[in-house]
Amino acid sequence: MSLLYIQEKITATYHMLRKKMLSCINFEAYTKINDMKKITLLLLSMIIIVSSCKKEEDNTDPKPSIDYQAQLQTLIDNHWADFSAGKESFPGGYALQILSPLGDFYVAAGDLSETTNQTRFRAASVTKTFTAAAIMLLHQQGKLNINNLIIDTIPGTNTPYLPATEEFDFPFKDEITIKQLLQHRAGLFDIINQDIPDTVNQVYAAMRYCEFIKESDPLHTFTITETAAVVAENHLYNSEPGTGFHYSDTGMGLLGLIIERVSGKRYDEFLSESFLVPLNLGNTSFPFEGSDIELPSPFAASYAYMLGQSMDVTKDNVSMHVAEGNIISSPLDLAIWMKKLYSGNAGIDYKNVRFYMMDCLPTFEGHQNYGLGTVFTPELGYGHNGGHIAYFTAARYDPDTDISFVIYTNIWDYDIISSDLYVELLNMYAAVYDAKDLLKTKY
Repeated sequence: MSLLYIQEKITATYHMLRKKMLSCINFEAYTKINDMKKITLLLLSMIIIVSSCKKEEDNTDPKPSIDYQAQLQTLIDNHWADFSAGKESFPGGYALQILSPLGDFYVAAGDLSETTNQTRFRAASVTKTFTAAAIMLLHQQGKLNINNLIIDTIPGTNTPYLPATEEFDFPFKDEITIKQLLQHRAGLFDIINQDIPDTVNQVYAAMRYCEFIKESDPLHTFTITETAAVVAENHLYNSEPGTGFHYSDTGMGLLGLIIERVSGKRYDEFLSESFLVPLNLGNTSFPFEGSDIELPSPFAASYAYMLGQSMDVTKDNVSMHVAEGNIISSPLDLAIWMKKLYSGNAGIDYKNVRFYMMDCLPTFEGHQNYGLGTVFTPELGYGHNGGHIAYFTAARYDPDTDISFVIYTNIWDYDIISSDLYVELLNMYAAVYDAKDLLKTKY
């Protein structure tokens, strides 16, 4: 109860009693008036006592505030030290960007300690959040319908979403919807992450198609038409549409082509016009040429580590990853993107974000819960992970705490991930869980 409240109650009581006393005109009333003087003195004494107590409270020392920047730096240093302990000549590091109600923070450890939140790196499958956002924007504009089949025609035209050619004549094509591609529930074969079956009559049988091509032509520019044709020619698929979750970069690539056919713009141009420029994400780009193998400066180099030896693997041809994993960005850009997108401030109505993109279903595998180009991780929020040799990234926005974060590493320890791909990612999660716990503490 505040001092002001007590004083107001005392004053109100005094005036009420005084009014009643003055309304009396007999001797008894006169006596009561004298008594009233005594009451007044008593009430004034109470005010003085309460005021004195308040002054004593005001003289107490305030609780010290936390230096979040320093504590977060210590936290990321400790997590990196634990992960890199006992490894000789171990390059790389951790970098963490946080946007929160308590402030914005960037901390980094190891070789990344010299970077800033403007330093670029490859965020791989975080690309999928942009692809999903682009599809939802076109849906919102009435230029496509995510419930349409991919063989349907683009609204207001006679042009199908995907070309009616043999290159796109893959299994169950006439049963797949745009939404199922976004959910990874179309049953499509994943030409990026799956070996071509050894039963097919091809020189690349039992291999990854794109890696096979790059062996003889490292700067080859892949297209979705080319990779879709491999799936169609060999009649490859994982399941019938709608029967389960099967992660497919090929499916996301098809969505990239649909974006181009509906918008009339190249994939990267549409994203730039719709999101990068309006949101001032100037460190983000989407290379698509096979010869575009370098990152713009400043950037964090990436390293593959095995048996005590490391190799710089920063330069790479990512043309086969258009629309599913070709993004280059910075920690601050991605943290802003996560917050803007999943709070409904990236140009897509919140209702479409909340009831479509964030409607995440269990996958019963490493992706936990998946919506439309969106992963949900309990206590961390909505977003996506990314893995591209040799970067791991986790990016999320938690609407419950209004915290957006991006954490990445620039090294793959093959001595670990050869047996368990998720070990490095789980170590990064641990750092974020600790960081979020710290930011929940106000004193």
